[in-house]
Amino acid sequence: MPKTASPAFLQTLEESLPPGSLRALREGELADPRGRYQGQAAVVARPATVEEVATVLRVCNAAEVGVVPLGGGTGLVLGQVLHEGPAPVVISLERMARIRAVYPEENVIVAEAGAILADVQAAARAADRLFPLSLGAEGSARIGGNLSTNAGGLNVLRYGNARELCLGIEAVLPDGQILHGLKRLRKDNTGYDLKDLLIGAEGTLGVITAASLRLFPLPERAGAAIFTVASPAAAIGLLRLAQRLVGEEISAFELISGVGLRFLAETFPAVRQPFAVPPDWSVLVDLGVSGASDPDAMLAAVFEAALEAGLVSDGVIAQSEAQRQAFWAVRESIPLANKAVGAISSHDISVPISRIPEFIPEGQRRLQALGEIRVNCFGHLGDGNLHYNAFPAQGRDRSDYDAIRGEVARVVHDLVAEYDGSFSAEHGVGRLKVGDLERYGDPTALAAMRAIKKALDPKGIMNPGAVLRG
Repeated sequence: MPKTASPAFLQTLEESLPPGSLRALREGELADPRGRYQGQAAVVARPATVEEVATVLRVCNAAEVGVVPLGGGTGLVLGQVLHEGPAPVVISLERMARIRAVYPEENVIVAEAGAILADVQAAARAADRLFPLSLGAEGSARIGGNLSTNAGGLNVLRYGNARELCLGIEAVLPDGQILHGLKRLRKDNTGYDLKDLLIGAEGTLGVITAASLRLFPLPERAGAAIFTVASPAAAIGLLRLAQRLVGEEISAFELISGVGLRFLAETFPAVRQPFAVPPDWSVLVDLGVSGASDPDAMLAAVFEAALEAGLVSDGVIAQSEAQRQAFWAVRESIPLANKAVGAISSHDISVPISRIPEFIPEGQRRLQALGEIRVNCFGHLGDGNLHYNAFPAQGRDRSDYDAIRGEVARVVHDLVAEYDGSFSAEHGVGRLKVGDLERYGDPTALAAMRAIKKALDPKGIMNPGAVLRG
């Protein structure tokens, strides 16, 4: 258990850093985005260089004071929210936000961990390149947090998760040693891959301070369509058909439920929906193409073939970039509508794609056995990642279900385990799902993780209580 930050410790930390490197916690800064918890901090450190990060960790390690790295604060599993125990030193990467270099000829960008994801995307576009990591919080999420959680998002189907987009990292280990691994190589088989170990570790093994990231050619044209389907099984059939006809140019393939569209109409009526009556199920397909390819013609061909195969019943193809963005506004507003309605319990899960059609109704059946519960199931069907969220019945509040909230999550996660899936597809474990990792994780894998944690962080100062129980 980390120790309390004493006044003497805080004075030593302040004297070890340049003036202005420490500040107090701002109001609401470590609030859980879902409004259930509030984090704490003895002080917030604002290092401007990797050497200053190393200084903070050396001082904290010597005094056995806990450290919580902070990116954009958008995480949903309490990875940045230490709400009980001794208040830690929070390391904010807000001053380490530079784009260090762009190498268009190598398709590489080097960014500091505090760089906001949208700024990295913009720097890539300025070099006529694409950094494809894209998610709802990209205007505030920071690259360090994206890597620490191995973020997924909308384009995993085509480009992969954050880990697959990273070539090298610079990081500071718990004792203050700097890992100089900021390479730009595609091939480097020289021992253990410490980069991949630190990516997804949620700040429990060190602090990522910079990364070299993969870029891609910027698609010359984009297209999007929303197709109505009778069921998730039909949506999967549509995915396979589209992949056969279009190939690797599908950037995103998103499943949308009628429940989510009705939530959106109820809470954000100004968001224009493509259909007058929300269909029970629909799919948003997004293409990015170059050369002679015509995305609209490709989507029309997919629709015609799918209609003939009985996989779709209606559809709208975007006639302009503005309409394409309007389609995406519908998809990206669904989480806002969910928040306005108020979920009993939210679940970031993945299951084998072929089993999704049976998983969705079976989950609904089991949840209905607990009480009157609505399910909004939506998400990244192309990679098997669903947001399977439980909501109160019409006219009731989520607080009415507080007594069974834990049981709701257990029912969903037990079913995920039965289907050989994951209870955490893209949000990480944080503190919220430590018990789930213990319940569903492979014992051998857990033992190896604990051994790695003990080897790199024997005093247990790094993000205490996250991923592994302290």
